[in-house]
Amino acid sequence: MLTSWAVMPTCLPAVLRRCHACAGERFHADGRFRVNANHKLLDVWLLLLCDGCGDTAKLTVLERTNVRSVPPELLDRAHANDPGLAAELLCDPVVRRRNRVALDWAGAWRLDTGGSDHLGQETADVEVRFAARIPVRPVRLIAEGFGLTRGEVERLIEEGKIVSTVRLSGRLSDDFTFTLKR
Repeated sequence: MLTSWAVMPTCLPAVLRRCHACAGERFHADGRFRVNANHKLLDVWLLLLCDGCGDTAKLTVLERTNVRSVPPELLDRAHANDPGLAAELLCDPVVRRRNRVALDWAGAWRLDTGGSDHLGQETADVEVRFAARIPVRPVRLIAEGFGLTRGEVERLIEEGKIVSTVRLSGRLSDDFTFTLKR
């Protein structure tokens, strides 16, 4: 029987970027936007607050973009300070690359295993789905889901008792499946 697990975000991730005021490296977004119009050109920024000093920084979403080429729903959501839009933009690799920032998901996600029915089974087929592109080590997910230590999970992988079509070392942010044989 296939068991489904879900990796769900619990809050917005921290943004790793250097603060010009205090040299801190962690910012958090609370979903506020700034929209600036200059004639028919728009600038849209997602505002970030430094965790160290509280100074504000801007993450560029749109820069000198013609008003007619901006989707009205994007503009409405930015004016309404939609936290869902902030989450979408933080997960967008184009926005992160343009602004030269990285995300720190530590403490910003949880694993939903759907209960403890899978713990007593001899063989468990598990499908792991990601609600957002959260880079997590599969060894950590398996350890947390089955109540094992990471060392035990690594030993089970070496013994061939945990099998997957994807490499279980390193970090993954895409859906995968694995089988545990006890």
